[in-house]
Amino acid sequence: MRLKVEFTTEPFDLDEAPAHAVVAREVIEAAELDAVDVGPFGNTAEGDADAVLTAVDALLRRSLTAGATRISLQVNVVEEGDR
Repeated sequence: MRLKVEFTTEPFDLDEAPAHAVVAREVIEAAELDAVDVGPFGNTAEGDADAVLTAVDALLRRSLTAGATRISLQVNVVEEGDR
């Protein structure tokens, strides 16, 4: 099974990326995921279910430790025809 995760971390800072946002980006970029898209207002990544779930666990734990006060995320199953 393939999954797609979309997430944002808060609080936002438009002048400089906060530590929690940098950590979230590092976690996703280091994970064994593909179709990674990191942006200022939202981030997405796709991959094997185990890889996505492992990355989400690390993302939540490390971002909260780095100062995130809110993390919004959505995980969807990617159907074969949706790629």
